[in-house]
Amino acid sequence: MGVKDKFQLLPIPPVGSLLLASVGILVIGSMFWPRSPKIPLKPYSQFLDEVEQNQVLCVRVEPNRIVYQLKSPLDTFPNTQVPFSQPQDSLPLPNTSTNPFHSSPNFSSEDSFDNLKSRCHLTELDRVFTTIPLNDPELPKLLRDKNILFGAVQPTNNFLMTLLAWVIPPLILVFAMQFFVYRNEDRHSLAFSKSKAKVYVEGEEARITFANVAGAEEAKAELVEIVEFLKNPERFSKIGARIPKGVLLVGPPGTGKTLLAKAVAGEAGVTFFSISASEFVELFVGTGAARVRDLFEQAKKQAPCIIFIDELDAIGKSRSGGNGMTGSNDEREQTLNQRLTEMDGFNAGDATVIVLAATNRPETLDQALLRPGRFDRQVLVDRPDLSGRLAILEIYVDKIPLGEGVNLKDIATQTPGFAGADLANLVNEAALLAARNQREYVIQEDFKEAIERVIGGLEKKSRVLSDREKKVVAYHEVGHALIGAVMPGGGKVSKISIIPRGLSALGYTLKLPTEDRFLISEEEFREQIVMLLGGRAAEELIFGTVTNGASDDLQRATDIAERMVSTYGMSKILGPLAYDKRQQTNFLGNGAGNLRRLVSEETAKAIDTEVKQIVQSGYDQALAILNDNRQLLEEISQHLLKTEVIEGEQLQDWLNRVKHQNSRNTANSIF
Repeated sequence: MGVKDKFQLLPIPPVGSLLLASVGILVIGSMFWPRSPKIPLKPYSQFLDEVEQNQVLCVRVEPNRIVYQLKSPLDTFPNTQVPFSQPQDSLPLPNTSTNPFHSSPNFSSEDSFDNLKSRCHLTELDRVFTTIPLNDPELPKLLRDKNILFGAVQPTNNFLMTLLAWVIPPLILVFAMQFFVYRNEDRHSLAFSKSKAKVYVEGEEARITFANVAGAEEAKAELVEIVEFLKNPERFSKIGARIPKGVLLVGPPGTGKTLLAKAVAGEAGVTFFSISASEFVELFVGTGAARVRDLFEQAKKQAPCIIFIDELDAIGKSRSGGNGMTGSNDEREQTLNQRLTEMDGFNAGDATVIVLAATNRPETLDQALLRPGRFDRQVLVDRPDLSGRLAILEIYVDKIPLGEGVNLKDIATQTPGFAGADLANLVNEAALLAARNQREYVIQEDFKEAIERVIGGLEKKSRVLSDREKKVVAYHEVGHALIGAVMPGGGKVSKISIIPRGLSALGYTLKLPTEDRFLISEEEFREQIVMLLGGRAAEELIFGTVTNGASDDLQRATDIAERMVSTYGMSKILGPLAYDKRQQTNFLGNGAGNLRRLVSEETAKAIDTEVKQIVQSGYDQALAILNDNRQLLEEISQHLLKTEVIEGEQLQDWLNRVKHQNSRNTANSIF
């Protein structure tokens, strides 16, 4: 007998039946709940006035109110009966009969009491009133002095309503549990513990293979072994080879890690479980671990199969952070421990379950997760090179009509650093531009405009600049272009524009690389700094002052100089030492460097001095180059103010007139 046969949950009525039963209990209880007649309510002060004026016949004191009856108009006439009085020892005891004054009368005249009691009917609403009782200890004495018949009723506990008060809240809790927890068909496990993985079986959707993936040839070659093992495991088992049980895909965002995982499943023709790591963690502690167990149980039943976990760092972060583990961190740690246990070598008979995972933050993962036996292999999915970008473009443009003269190689050359997702967005933007211009095909100009849109943002022609601002922007951008012609720094100026783009760019100089570069020399770093400072130098040379338009240029130039000194060891004063600790595997690009804590005050001062010297010397050289080409700076800027955009052969003709000799001599003297 299995576990499920041993522990069968009792059937729970449907939610509708339970709700109907609770409503019925409330209706029946309301039928038996004692209803008090609607008696007019008077202020307590008015009640006392009526007592003082001998208008009250009898009084009944209840826990939450006082019910009293006024005398009839006939009672105001002289009474010939013997007066009666109440004894001073005690009040009449309450009685559970319908008349609260049924007890011993305690009066000196039985006839008078019987007559008074016979006329006291607290259900006659025409002369019966109520008031809210106060903590008035003088009230009994006042009623005795006025010869008013009064009594009290003992508070009675309504058993039915007490029972309902204890039964209804648990019923509501049962409804919630039945609705949120026992939702699966067999009702043998909690719905919170069910895995949320999406299952893709071959034939359910368009099959993705390695033919749909480009620009990651090395990663595909690594994953071919996974496909071969899933298709023909005997060939590996005969020689004692063991396929990796876990493969971790690492790389920047948008490089195609998820696409590669789907291609592996498509090539192997097996079931593919896809889930995000964040879906394991919920509010309740233990839910993530239960979902991990359920996921691997499902995978073993459908083996051979592939489990793909996206963004693994959501639950796989290192446990050696040193901070307290509370709340959601406890849940994450339990989920991680369960995953480590499940991945520590598992097989479903002769079949195999392979785990693929993707992350762009491998430096944050726990070391126990990365050890052999869990994730045996790490596959780098990096940004594509020139040939890879060309192959990716060929895949995406296959779905759109292209016009004559479209050169995909030029587009691939102008897009260094673009990932697969960036290139897909580029092709889509070009198609949108063609549709906006009422064309049925995409031309080369659409791709050029799409590149500028992706890099700099949308054109904002509606942003109107004053004549002086427009003039400052023109000289600023031409200053960048002239320096870029003298010191290319690994790129070539292809366009100058004073049309605002994006959030804050009032103009831009487009410099595109001529080739893929993986190594940059110290001289090229310095040339980049000089070009970045060319705009500010042009403002100072022409207008004698500077603006805040060069703030981004200054920031980028300072960052390059700091990396040269503290990271790359390109300082003769400080020597070949790295003072900046940076994560080499940080693919997000937002990991700020941490200066070593052991750096002395003198060393920190030397770093600041060296950085300032590099930036200042670059700025001086930019001023020298622009001063030698001041006439050309004036001509290009005036022409740019008229046309707003200069590019192509016209721009190259202008830049070919830039003087190089004096600037090169200045560079040698400074550097």
